[in-house]
Amino acid sequence: MEDKFFKVASIIFVMEIVIVGGGATGMKAASRARRRDPEAKITVIESSKWLSFSRCGLPYYIEQKVGNLDDLRKTPYGVVRDAEFFKKMKKIEVLEETKALEINRSKKVLKILRRGSEDELNYDFLVLATGAIPSKPPIPGIDSEKVLGLYSPEDADKILRLYRNGAKRAVVIGAGFIGIEACEALKSLGLDVTLIEALDRVAPTMLDSDMARLLASHLKEKGVKILTSTKVEKISGENELIVHAKDKISADFVVVATGVKPNVEIAEKAGIEIGSKGGIVVNERLQTNDPSIYAGGDCIETTNLITNEKVVAPFGDAANKQGRVIGDNITGGNSIYKGVIGTAIFKAFDFSVAVTGLNEETAKRYFNTSSILVSSYDRTHYYPGMGVVRMKLIFDSNSRRILGAQIIGNGVVDKRIEVIATAIMNKMTVDALEDLDLAYAPPYSPALDIVVTASHVVKNKFEGLLNSIKAEEVKNLIESGEDFVLLDVRNEVEAKNIKINIKNTINIPLPKLRERISELPRDKLIITACPLGLRAYEASRILISEGFKNVKVLEGGLPFLLTLI
Repeated sequence: MEDKFFKVASIIFVMEIVIVGGGATGMKAASRARRRDPEAKITVIESSKWLSFSRCGLPYYIEQKVGNLDDLRKTPYGVVRDAEFFKKMKKIEVLEETKALEINRSKKVLKILRRGSEDELNYDFLVLATGAIPSKPPIPGIDSEKVLGLYSPEDADKILRLYRNGAKRAVVIGAGFIGIEACEALKSLGLDVTLIEALDRVAPTMLDSDMARLLASHLKEKGVKILTSTKVEKISGENELIVHAKDKISADFVVVATGVKPNVEIAEKAGIEIGSKGGIVVNERLQTNDPSIYAGGDCIETTNLITNEKVVAPFGDAANKQGRVIGDNITGGNSIYKGVIGTAIFKAFDFSVAVTGLNEETAKRYFNTSSILVSSYDRTHYYPGMGVVRMKLIFDSNSRRILGAQIIGNGVVDKRIEVIATAIMNKMTVDALEDLDLAYAPPYSPALDIVVTASHVVKNKFEGLLNSIKAEEVKNLIESGEDFVLLDVRNEVEAKNIKINIKNTINIPLPKLRERISELPRDKLIITACPLGLRAYEASRILISEGFKNVKVLEGGLPFLLTLI
């Protein structure tokens, strides 16, 4: 009789899970919880009508590579993930266009506002997946109806409507990856685009200045006007906007892409702990300081696994992983989320830009840091479609532990950054890259991939076979009036097509160097240079074998220098 009672009791109890936020984290948590607990009552509160929507696809919708907005919330098999889909497919109740007002933690009740009426939802577990909100700088005039974001479907539709109504000029404020993606989308429509960034370079939180210059050069080649170290003072006008910065810039509309901040209003009001970076504080199980309340996605702080510092990491892949962890743990599992290392990638016209780990500027605050620049083809040089990739590898000078990487170019970037990200996660050294058994075939990679080559370059430097100099150092030599020779070892056609406007530049193609070596002075610093760096390194070894004492190789290739002069 007693056993029968307990069986009945277990059937009667149904766990109530309430999730605030129908984005990546919220819907992943709901779906994972449903797979683990077929009987739980799961309710999702979403303030908009756009459930399970991919914001990352908005630039491609503007660019019209994506046909309509519903494509950005479809499953891989083509079904729109709306409230009806989740109800029928997953037995998850979704309340769209519903606002979460207040959490009563002692009663485990969430107060909501739906269709003008307040209501209450009981919960056993509450999940806060409230995401982020656009961070608007305090610029007079920024609330004009022609000043838009690129955060919601409505933003994207407004941009397209302005374009179809005759807009010709746009200003983008903020040169992070969203701002750069916006520039490409707007240029694809034929608009005149100006990009304004308050800091001294494009993609300033991701790229160091040497890599950022390569990206800026490419953006300019594509017709984007760039103003860095420039603050917008105000925006004025109605039919025609005037953006007041260093100069007055006329625009038909402005796109603000200055980042996002965690949406923590309801959590803070309920006494949930908020961290120094502005996000909800969670443990490895993604619990808040209330054991019945979990949080994930853009609204939380997580840990940088290299520095052990708290960070906000508003990325879609992290949000999905966190949703899965939450879904496990609220249904009796014991999953953990360790943190991030800052891996990201974005498209900028014909370039791909990828980063992982720390940039050099940040790494120097924590480690005795060194870096090298390496350039290579992304596949065997004779195979059609070959592109160039340029990589900056950052490492600890003492332990040689890899701390970060930045890769940019028109070649295949993603697989290289993922190898480095894996290496960082496993605390590998630069030396260990040499032993990686990577896939090789001419359509996919050179015989020695750039990841392996980077290890060889570091080894050559430490063994004294490579004495390199970076472009910034060469610029300093030029500005200080240092008497040196820049030995350009490109062939005659290359040298004719792209000229180097530096005094005392001598062009001797590498195959002719030994026979023309007498043309070079032995009493001056000689800096060897070529587009990628390989020929420059070979030239340096030839010169040293012929008795030259003061030879350096331009690190990474000529483009790093040409963007400076």
